[in-house]
Amino acid sequence: MQCHRYTDPSQLTRREWLSRTGCGVGGAALATLLGAELSAHARGGLPALPHFAPKAKRVICLFMSGGMSQLDSFDYKPTLKEHEQEPLPASVFNGRKPLGMSKLQASFPMQGSAFEFKQHGQSGAWMSDRLPHLAKQADRICFLKGMVSDAVNHDPAIIFLNSGAQLPGRPSMGAWISYGLGSENENLPAFIVLVTKKIADQPLSSRLWDSGFLPSQHQAVPFRAGAEPVLYLNNPPGLPATLNRKMLDRLREVQQDELARRGEAEISARIEQYEMAFRMQTSVPGLVSIADEKPETLERYGPDVKNPGSYACNCVLARRMSESGVRFVQLYHPGWDHHGGLKVGFAKNTQEIDQPTAALLQDLADRDMLKDTLVMFVSEFGRTPYSQGAQKEGGEYGREHHRDAFTGWLAGGGVKAGFTHGATDDFGFDVVEGKVTVNDFHATFLHLMGIQHDRFIFPFQGRDFRLTDVAGKLVKPILA
Repeated sequence: MQCHRYTDPSQLTRREWLSRTGCGVGGAALATLLGAELSAHARGGLPALPHFAPKAKRVICLFMSGGMSQLDSFDYKPTLKEHEQEPLPASVFNGRKPLGMSKLQASFPMQGSAFEFKQHGQSGAWMSDRLPHLAKQADRICFLKGMVSDAVNHDPAIIFLNSGAQLPGRPSMGAWISYGLGSENENLPAFIVLVTKKIADQPLSSRLWDSGFLPSQHQAVPFRAGAEPVLYLNNPPGLPATLNRKMLDRLREVQQDELARRGEAEISARIEQYEMAFRMQTSVPGLVSIADEKPETLERYGPDVKNPGSYACNCVLARRMSESGVRFVQLYHPGWDHHGGLKVGFAKNTQEIDQPTAALLQDLADRDMLKDTLVMFVSEFGRTPYSQGAQKEGGEYGREHHRDAFTGWLAGGGVKAGFTHGATDDFGFDVVEGKVTVNDFHATFLHLMGIQHDRFIFPFQGRDFRLTDVAGKLVKPILA
């Protein structure tokens, strides 16, 4: 660090005076001290966390984007099949007006599932025949059949489930975990996102994994399929790593000097991001290569596993990332917005996710990782028990968005295995017991990570913010 001299010290701030009188090694030490708390946020997390011993050390979130139908997957409702195409009783609406595009319908014909349901495992969990592999893992799963949301449209609903607010700008749940707990591996980000490479019915933007008002190094690093999983990570042709290192060292000196003078958190964030990118140049190539996986392991994940960008491949990568110390890995699998053509579309999507999801649970269990890895399987909302419009030829149908009752599930990481929490009415329209709001969901997963949600705050613009906003209750019955 360069030593600065001023003719009028009285014009300097206290921070500037200290930084400029601490030349050489002393100046560098001061800059380190000034950024110590921010550096802890970047990799090691907050000193006060966890609040208590965690049950889960890491999270893998499997997000089914588009609104997966609970009535065709996990929430068996024979009443809908028995009275198919009969009008849904007006009493079910209980005076409420239909939401979304449903308000344009003249009638609301009940729609049973086109798929067969059976009970599985010692727990007797009901599951659709479109999920035969996952059904074998039924006794590892904790179903949440009473989930509800405040939003009925895709964008606010998916932002809500990811950040606890319907409007963009708040930190995502993975960013909160990165900020609070940091990464277990200093050579890898604490938060990584993988999106299935396929045509999406609903666009997925980076604001879903943004850091919001938290320091920017806590936003997710999205990994892409192909030879360059992270954009601009590789050095340009002709630039050796040694020269890149020298450039970063000089840049760090300049920015540490700026940090000492101005004390802005974003300066420290930039330094951390530069250094992380440099370390990732050596850590990422081995992480995203599945060539060293045993053939029997890859076979377990299904035929798509060797296709980069497939959900199956991303599931293997999620396990490898978790194994390597990444705190929060989030997989997005789009394609669940079935307003029509549900029989074909749902069958196709479940074929893509069934075997890999089951393999991921089995793989984690075989490696003794499931006990401290929390796997979350969620969608932004569910679908209606009535068809959207008339049933088509061949029994094809669609379902509208439904926020008042849907199903998600958890596995591992301190939740009860082979357990079902909550229930809906005979029509699958309303939750009759065990309601879990989005805020409750967040409060519970934070608890499993050793964090008391109402104590985990970040001051911003005169207010203390938290992931659970001003709500959220711990769902105690599901805790092991």
